Amino acid sequence: MSKRLDLQKLSAAETTKDGTSHEDAKTVRDVARKGGNRSGGPWGNAMPTEKSLDFGPSAKRLVGHLAPQRLRLIVILAATVTSVVLSVIGPKILGHATDLIFDGFTGRTIGAGVPAGTSLQQVVDDLRASGDDQRADMLASMNVVPGVGVDFSALGHILLIVLALYIGASVVMYAQGFMVATAVNRAMRELRAEAEAKLGKLPLAYFDRQPRGEVLSRVTNDVDNISQSLQQTLSQLLTSVLTLIGVLVMMLTISPLLTLIAMFAIPLSFVLTAKIAKRSQKQFITQWRATGELNGQVEEFYTGHALVKVFGRQKEAAQSFSAKNSELYEAGFRAQFISGIIMPMMMFIGNISYVLVAVVGGLRVASGAVSLGDVQAFIQYSRQFTQPLSQVASMANVLQSGVASAERVFELLDEPEQTADPVAPHTIPARSRGRVAFEDVAFSYSPDTPLIHDLSLVADPGSTVAIVGPTGAGKTTLVNLILRFYELAGGRITLDGIDIASLRRDDLRSRIGMVLQDTWLFGGTIRDNIAYGRPGASEGEIVAAATATYVDRFVHSLPDGYDTVIDSEGSNVSAGEKQLITIARAFLADPSLLILDEATSSVDTRTEALVQRAMAALRTDRTSFVIAHRLSTIRDADLILVMEDGAIVEQGTHDELIAGEGAYYRLYRSQFAAATDPESAPVPAGVSEG
Repeated sequence: MSKRLDLQKLSAAETTKDGTSHEDAKTVRDVARKGGNRSGGPWGNAMPTEKSLDFGPSAKRLVGHLAPQRLRLIVILAATVTSVVLSVIGPKILGHATDLIFDGFTGRTIGAGVPAGTSLQQVVDDLRASGDDQRADMLASMNVVPGVGVDFSALGHILLIVLALYIGASVVMYAQGFMVATAVNRAMRELRAEAEAKLGKLPLAYFDRQPRGEVLSRVTNDVDNISQSLQQTLSQLLTSVLTLIGVLVMMLTISPLLTLIAMFAIPLSFVLTAKIAKRSQKQFITQWRATGELNGQVEEFYTGHALVKVFGRQKEAAQSFSAKNSELYEAGFRAQFISGIIMPMMMFIGNISYVLVAVVGGLRVASGAVSLGDVQAFIQYSRQFTQPLSQVASMANVLQSGVASAERVFELLDEPEQTADPVAPHTIPARSRGRVAFEDVAFSYSPDTPLIHDLSLVADPGSTVAIVGPTGAGKTTLVNLILRFYELAGGRITLDGIDIASLRRDDLRSRIGMVLQDTWLFGGTIRDNIAYGRPGASEGEIVAAATATYVDRFVHSLPDGYDTVIDSEGSNVSAGEKQLITIARAFLADPSLLILDEATSSVDTRTEALVQRAMAALRTDRTSFVIAHRLSTIRDADLILVMEDGAIVEQGTHDELIAGEGAYYRLYRSQFAAATDPESAPVPAGVSEG
């Protein structure tokens, strides 16, 4: 597959190696991009290696990204503790209200059958004398005054206290939710910035093997999923754990026996949850991997939709999309279904615990061991005790999904970066001369397949060096090495005698202008796109660059002139006009070294003649490297390099190379002899002349 660079990433082009034309390589790349251990395309099956998630370390690392928000986390913890304390005190106080009602009802009931002024102890003694010991024990543990009903004043006071507690807990929880949202969103902003910075530090080899949609999915979809997961689970998980502790303390103060009965749900819940979570985690990994692949496939379809239609492959493309969409559906369904079992299971265990507590608690009330209000409070606590367990279980799928996405982002952040700039870099004079020298340069994309070996050449200041050769010979690779898009395997390249490896990349590239066959424009005005070559350029300088490159001629025919907004694909201007804008951008940058990669291939013959004049002016007093397929465009070059299989096989002027009747002569005849004398055109290998 071709080793071409994505212009939307790095504004450079990589030479093809499979014999396709420059134009075909672009569309094939867009529609059926392959690389590394990932293979895929509109009708190919992507099969990346599935990697199991190490949940613990990934979760710990994710929490570590919240460390800068430690002050907010402390406030969140304090708010959660306050809310939990207020909430768990409520049932205990409500239990006193229940005792007031029950005692008042019982006092009025027993007072109806005894003389006025009879004490509770007398009633209890009478019941024991009659053999009703169970009822006597229950009354003995109660605060009952025979003949006196419910104290509604005390009851109202208790209810007001409980209402104040619950309102306070709600207000504190709202504040906690606000702080959680702030902390998580700030942390995710930093994570996105870290991922964006990482993309700028990755070598181009990484993008060669990664589909664009897969990379975008990690930076957008996965980070968004992490954010949602943290916002849903952080406060709830903290609240659930603290509620468990608070409720357990209150339950122990009421009845250790009932607490022991309620506690049986904990180990059973943890064991079952762990087993289910282990199975569902694999499905979440598959789900988010399939999401990234589907995004990459959709992006490829959209980019290459014209090619898909031209070759009539809509059906195959739709089938491939359907297969990948079904894979995502199956993985998502299995992940949600398996993890969804946890919640009903926890509710079932909680209901069993509730029944046991109710039965044993009723017997304890009847025996006088505890009051009815305490049992009512304990039942509430048992519900509160199992509810956090159920909430934690229900969060398992969200938490697993978030950690699975976090690992995908961490994989991106852990990718090896390009070699760092030197600590003490050399500097180039403000106006460098532009002398470029290759000294025994060796390079390969793969260690097993050498591409360039022992290459040496010198481009004198102000000269124009043309590079020609068959597709895959290494022409574009040569100029990409000057830009340090890739690191050399051997030898060195110097600019004005300084090894480019000893320069900062930004310093090196600021001296180089590029105009590529594949135009790159961003969403903005024509003025903005031209000024991209030199931020801060004045209006006069922008117009001068546009005039010199003939952009000014067509701009005035547009409704808004230089303020005309073009989209990122440049669909509202022609291919030739897009190319002229990129040439104007390079003109405005005024670089010391100029690289032209078949820069006029997209313009018509008349416009090409105009652009050639502009390029001639642009090349004045600066070293230029021109990659050309049409040999008519480089006849006047000071030096022509003919490359084959990564090596320079010939070099000289046009006339010298024609006279030598070597590789350049054969290339020249293949382009021009057939047009005038078809009989003299070379016959492709393997084709019979008969």
